[in-house]
Amino acid sequence: MMPFTGSYRAEDTVFLLKPIAMAMVDVASKERLIQSGRRHYSELLAPEQVPDSSYLELFEALTARYARRLAGEVLALACYLRDTRPGPLTIVSLARAGTPIGALLVRALRWLEQPNARHYSISIIRDRGIDENALKFILREQERNVAGLVFVDGWTAKGVIADELSRALAAWNAHQPEQVPEALHVVSDIGGVAEVAATADDYAIPSGILNATVSGLTSRSILNAAIEPTDFHGCVYYAEFTADDRSTWFLDQVSRHFPSVTSLPIQHGAEQRQERRQAMVAFLKQVHARYRIGDRNFIKPGVAEATRVLLRRLPDLLLLRDPDQPDVAHLRLLAAQKGVTVVVDPHIPIQATALIRDLS
Repeated sequence: MMPFTGSYRAEDTVFLLKPIAMAMVDVASKERLIQSGRRHYSELLAPEQVPDSSYLELFEALTARYARRLAGEVLALACYLRDTRPGPLTIVSLARAGTPIGALLVRALRWLEQPNARHYSISIIRDRGIDENALKFILREQERNVAGLVFVDGWTAKGVIADELSRALAAWNAHQPEQVPEALHVVSDIGGVAEVAATADDYAIPSGILNATVSGLTSRSILNAAIEPTDFHGCVYYAEFTADDRSTWFLDQVSRHFPSVTSLPIQHGAEQRQERRQAMVAFLKQVHARYRIGDRNFIKPGVAEATRVLLRRLPDLLLLRDPDQPDVAHLRLLAAQKGVTVVVDPHIPIQATALIRDLS
């Protein structure tokens, strides 16, 4: 097992993933295979494409709009970790939404004079758990202090991955000698499911609107027949996208604000989380009833999750609270390109929600 850095600098990110070559399937075929239960989503990839110029302009505009805010939120998380955890700190981001945030977090820790901080990005897969080989590598090969492990993702909404992480780490702690801290740290927690968050706002974190070209040119993680029991989980490395890569550019745009922002209060109170959780559950029930959704996995709340549906799945409907908000301009563009119906509902509690088409 050999770690690699993707298109990142080694001091920013080390991926504990196995680059593999695999045949791609088109989005419609992938959706049919997943929904029929014949294949798990982690076994399949649809081809990725680089964003066109119009979409890239929206990404750059969102980065300009939110780089300073994101820097403050990342710095707040870094200060919280510095003050509450024993060093040296090891950021373990959940690939790939968590990867850019983990890279920013390790930069912030170094700016806070934590030179021994490290960042590894590893795989976690719904219904399959976390990559235990990656955890063993961090703890036993790299000899990182278990008390300094910090699990990081970009955002949470319904809490599917948060629940998966909780189950996976509880299982690890039940049968491994190292007792791993189970808390999840995110930038935005709109659903009240992360133990530590910088904000509860549903806003367009810029890295959430791109795929590989802001994630070190890696695909989402893969767990198929090509992955041996002793391997890390897999990924595809898109070297052909190098000319369009914005991974390090994005880190630079955000981290240049560290010297000029102040640390914000961190949200980690149980009462606040419970209120957000109840509000999200109530909203999901309304959507289930109104649109007759049979599978909870077909509802993707929040700007970032809605973006992923329009980029990677077969979208059925896009709900927007305010279509004129800059945070959803990219969603409107994607919906127009793919012929997806947009419903404006000013009463929804978040900015956007996407529904996946039910092929049954």
